[in-house]
Amino acid sequence: MKRFRLGLIINPLAGLGGSVGLKGSDNVAQLAFEKGAEPKAGLRMQQALAVIEPFKDQIDIITASGDMGQNLAVEMGFSVTCIHSYQANDTALQSSDSNQSSSVYQSSADDTQQAVKALLNESLDLLLFAGGDGTARDIYAVMDDSLPAQLPVLGVPAGVKIHSGVYAITPHAAGIVVSMLLKRELVSLMSADVMDIDEQAFRQGTVRAKRFGEMLVPAEPRYIQAVKMGGKEVDELVLADIAADVINQMEDELYIIGSGSTVAAVMEDLHLDNTLLGVDVIQHQQLIASDVTAKQLLELTEDKPAKLVITLIGGQGHILGRGNQQLSPQLIKRIGKDNIIILATKTKLKALEGRPLIVDSGDPELDSALAGYYKITTGYHDYVMYQVANPDLSES
Repeated sequence: MKRFRLGLIINPLAGLGGSVGLKGSDNVAQLAFEKGAEPKAGLRMQQALAVIEPFKDQIDIITASGDMGQNLAVEMGFSVTCIHSYQANDTALQSSDSNQSSSVYQSSADDTQQAVKALLNESLDLLLFAGGDGTARDIYAVMDDSLPAQLPVLGVPAGVKIHSGVYAITPHAAGIVVSMLLKRELVSLMSADVMDIDEQAFRQGTVRAKRFGEMLVPAEPRYIQAVKMGGKEVDELVLADIAADVINQMEDELYIIGSGSTVAAVMEDLHLDNTLLGVDVIQHQQLIASDVTAKQLLELTEDKPAKLVITLIGGQGHILGRGNQQLSPQLIKRIGKDNIIILATKTKLKALEGRPLIVDSGDPELDSALAGYYKITTGYHDYVMYQVANPDLSES
C-alpha cells in the first residue's frame, strides 16, 4: 500500500503575541517573550498529529528541521524525512517569566517559504502547517508561483489571527480531516481564501484586511472554518471582510452609502470621511458628496446609474425607513431592487431569530415590490439569502 506523504511545517513563533496583548506576532517575538509569552504552535500541531498516531505505519512525514517540524515528529515516533534546515538563531528566545522555562529558536517568513519550496518537490498528498494568517500568506506566496499549486493544504490554527479559510476549526479537527484521508474516505476539495490584516495598524485600532489569494483545502464544513463566519471573531475583522467584498466589486457608477457602523466600515477601508448617521455618495472610490439630503440624492442620480449600500437596524431588522429617510421612494425606484446591496454580520441576522427584514419607505406599493429574498453580504465572498417581507403587508 502506498504510504501517505504528509508535508509538515510549524511556525514556531505563531501566536506568541496573543496572550500578552500584542494582537499578533509579526516582528514582536522578542517583546512577546519579554512579556512572558509561551510558544504554543508546537503544542497545537501535537494535538493534531495525536489524532493520526494510530496510522503511523501508513505515514511518511516530510518536514523542516528543529522546531519547524522535525523535533515534534521524531518525538512522536513518526517516520520523518528532513528536507530543509533553517538557519535558526544560535540563542533561543527565552521567556522572562521565572516560573516558565519555555524557549524557541526563531524562524522567519523566508524559512517558511524555503521549506515550502523544498516540499513542493516531494510529491506530497497534503501539506499540514501550524501558524496564523501570516504563515498562510507565506505558504501561498510560494504556492502561487509554483507548478504543483493544486497541492491541498490544511492549517492547524496556532496564530493570533485566524482570518483565512484554510484552517481547521481546531487542531483536533485538523487531525480528524487528515485521518479521513488516511482511511480513504471521500473528501472533496475546495478553494479557500488566504486573508490577513496589517498588524501594526491593528494594534493602533485600525483594521485593514486584504485577500491575497486562494489555496486548495479539504472541503469538510464540519471541521474547516469559513472566512469569519461569526461567533468569537473580533467584530472589526468581520466588518473589514464585508468592506473588502464591497470595495472589490465596485464599478464606475455612483455608490450611495447609507448610515450605520456596518456600512461605515466601507468608508473606513477607503480612508474616506463618513457621516455615520447620514448618507454619503462616492464614485471611483472617492467621496463626491457628504451628508446629503433626499433632494440632493435625486439631483446626483439624475440620468446616472447608482447602487445603494445599506445595512439593517440591529434587533429591529429595518433596512429602509429608519434613520435613512434621505432614501426616498423615488430614489429607490430609480435605483432598482437589483442595485441594493445589503450588508450585515451574521450575528445581527441571527439576532432576528428568523424574522424578515423590513422596508418602510412610506410607499406601501414600493414596499410590497421590494419583498423577496436578497443576497446579504456577510463577509468576503461570503453571503446568505435572507427574506425581506413586511408582515403587515403580507397579512393585508
